Amino acid sequence: MKAFRCQVCRQSILFENTKCESCGHQLGYLPAQGAMTAVEPAGAGWIALADGTREYRFCKNWELHGCNWMVEKGGASEYCLACQHNRTVPDLSDDKRHAAWRKVEVAKRRLFYSLIRLNLPTPNASDHDGEPLVFDFLAEEPSQKPVLTGHSSGLITIALKEADDPERERMRDEMGEPYRTLLGHFRHEIGHYYWDRIVPNSRHLGPFRALFGDEREDYSAALKRHYDAGPPADWRQNHISAYASCHPWEDFAETFAHYLHIVDTLETGRSAGLVVRRDDGSPARVDFDPYSYPDINEMIDNWLDISFALNNINRSMGQPDIYPFVISSVVKEKLGFVQNLLQNHARPRDTVVTRVA
Repeated sequence: MKAFRCQVCRQSILFENTKCESCGHQLGYLPAQGAMTAVEPAGAGWIALADGTREYRFCKNWELHGCNWMVEKGGASEYCLACQHNRTVPDLSDDKRHAAWRKVEVAKRRLFYSLIRLNLPTPNASDHDGEPLVFDFLAEEPSQKPVLTGHSSGLITIALKEADDPERERMRDEMGEPYRTLLGHFRHEIGHYYWDRIVPNSRHLGPFRALFGDEREDYSAALKRHYDAGPPADWRQNHISAYASCHPWEDFAETFAHYLHIVDTLETGRSAGLVVRRDDGSPARVDFDPYSYPDINEMIDNWLDISFALNNINRSMGQPDIYPFVISSVVKEKLGFVQNLLQNHARPRDTVVTRVA
């Protein structure tokens, strides 16, 4: 995530902020420019100080305190580029569900930040695409079956209970998942979406099977084996997580999620000017754009040094490791596959800057 500053007072602001706490200006996000902006009223709309050439309005979900993204005034949709993909939201008249939905939307916007930075296609239901990207955010009802987070043919379902911190911690402990977060769910499920969209019937299928395994393996049987017997003893040598070892589809989705974890955190470190010292005294810094840089080896080498330092910082505060995972040589190769897949599937860019001075 890039660093942002208020255009009026230069106060540092966060991606989720709706108001500058220093000068009091209303804030919004312009996805096309990748900019958080202070805004000022202009008739029935707003002038964005990061782009004074046109008027904007807030996404319709802003009225429900569920979004801080903006759209051009007079545009075709009342909803922003991220909220246009919502199909089902919970009953927002229920305060608890409303609060949980807001947490879900925060994670979804961070996902879309990455998809936009990667320049990936994100068709919505009105685009007449064969497999649009659609979201259902569902609360469980006593008379119905439990809601399961998952993906099917372009539809990503997020169980609202994942926004309940105690419930998510219970599931994290019960399922042995050290990194169970709302953002992690979004990044995992979008991996399934892009696998379905890109890999089958493409030149990538053979290399995928050689690296991840044959996805034609019975999925239900593989899941049952995983939950009954657990992962193989040597799973860390070949997979980023225990769950990734259960089936090639899950291996890809987990690897995809970790690729997004890594590039977005590296961008945050780059924006902050983060430098850590390696054991030999040399500096590890991010002087390239992780979202477009082609060298997976350099990216992972920097990530290992930076994540080690971050883990030590967390331990100094009595907190668990921020990144409790091992990246083996096999996992690095899988991350490289994901990187190559996304860079080949990205829409054309006007300009790609790969390194900064």
